[in-house]
Amino acid sequence: MSHDRPGPTSRALEWFGVDADWERVPADPRRTYRDDLWLGAAFVVLTLVGTELGRSIGYFEDVATPAWALYLLSVLGAAPLALRRRFPLVVLAVEYLHFLLVGIAVPMLTMLAPLQVAYFVALFTAVAWARDRRAMLLVVGAVLLVMFGWIVWQFAVGAGVEGIVEQMGLGDSRPGLFSPVIAMVAYTWLMNLAYFCGAIAAGQLRWHAARTRERLTEQAATIERQAAALQQQAVVRERLRIARELHDVVAHHVSVIGIQAAAARRLLAADPAAAAAPLATIEGQSREAVTQMRGLLGTLRGVDEDGGGRAGGARAGGARAGGARAPEPGLADVPALAEAADGLEVEVRIVEEPAGAAADVPASVGLSLYRTAQEALSNVRKHSTARRASVVVRVDRRPAQTGRPGAERFRHGYAEVEVLDDGRPRPGGAGTGMGLLGVRERVGTHGGVAEVGPRVTGGYRVRVRLPLPEDPS
Repeated sequence: MSHDRPGPTSRALEWFGVDADWERVPADPRRTYRDDLWLGAAFVVLTLVGTELGRSIGYFEDVATPAWALYLLSVLGAAPLALRRRFPLVVLAVEYLHFLLVGIAVPMLTMLAPLQVAYFVALFTAVAWARDRRAMLLVVGAVLLVMFGWIVWQFAVGAGVEGIVEQMGLGDSRPGLFSPVIAMVAYTWLMNLAYFCGAIAAGQLRWHAARTRERLTEQAATIERQAAALQQQAVVRERLRIARELHDVVAHHVSVIGIQAAAARRLLAADPAAAAAPLATIEGQSREAVTQMRGLLGTLRGVDEDGGGRAGGARAGGARAGGARAPEPGLADVPALAEAADGLEVEVRIVEEPAGAAADVPASVGLSLYRTAQEALSNVRKHSTARRASVVVRVDRRPAQTGRPGAERFRHGYAEVEVLDDGRPRPGGAGTGMGLLGVRERVGTHGGVAEVGPRVTGGYRVRVRLPLPEDPS
């Protein structure tokens, strides 16, 4: 069986980014090009200082070129770096043309450290910033061909290796393993290979790093947009679910009103005093129905303002309208949540003040607290190492003390549910957070408060407190 594996040439072209669908451009061009101007100016100053220091130590003693020409040639070798990222390939060609021409006329000048660094920076920048990668390879290849050809020409036509060895005073001696001639040639080639290949490798690695960084930035932005969209969808789904449940609760109140109205109509003629009880029930049920309808409209208004809620509501409502609906659960159904045979030990307690207050909790409030306990226990079972959990339902019909924070909100009492566990997050079991987002939506619908988060003593805590409406009696 044959496998189509790319050859060395294909891998090299891919590594250099040839035919890549990405071009490196400065994130802030004005700042980038301004920084290059300052860099070019700094190199000009360093090169002038280096040239003068070389003259002062006799470095150019055997050179007939006047001082002003040395200064001018130094400036011409450093100044192009001011445009290095605006025109990287042009600067590379100019720099190495300067290297070649000045190296023939005044070779000692090109050996100055500031100019050597300038040539290195030009090659590095061309590889790191060239937008056309094919043109980059052609220009860099031409530079390498000319530079190494120049080295060969120097050895063959210039002073020669033997002359250099004689100037070093080695003569026919052999202080090391290799002969001085072989060692000089090998050392020269090694230094130049390290110089040019180092600049090319550093520039290409910088190019890859920039591309990877930009892709990661784009991926992070995409993930953030997708997460926001998923969160919005979860909010819409949860609000529509709340709206359907509130619809059932309000429908129950309206049905009670209809039955009591019929009873009151029959009693009005025969016993007007007896009709007071059905009318009082109608009054209480109508007030509660209006309260629940206001919450329903507020929820739907929030969905429409966030976008996409109306169409989704039509689909969701239509899907459920034709099916049979079971009675919505309430506080009385919370103990049933502990009956799941999954190894989690759940303790349920109901605290009432006064006695029997839990039975008078409005159906919508009881439903929201039931859903909160259900979601919290589901999270414990899925995402926690806990083996025990507790659920406490508290209903307090005593008036809140004035002057305390939140007293106005809970002036007619409150109903709350608190779920505690003693576990730690299960490795790799982190959830999406959408369930607790639904809990907060329910809390916002009823104007309550929620506390969700880890406990100081270990484990996790979910506590939701909802205000109770005024007792119609």
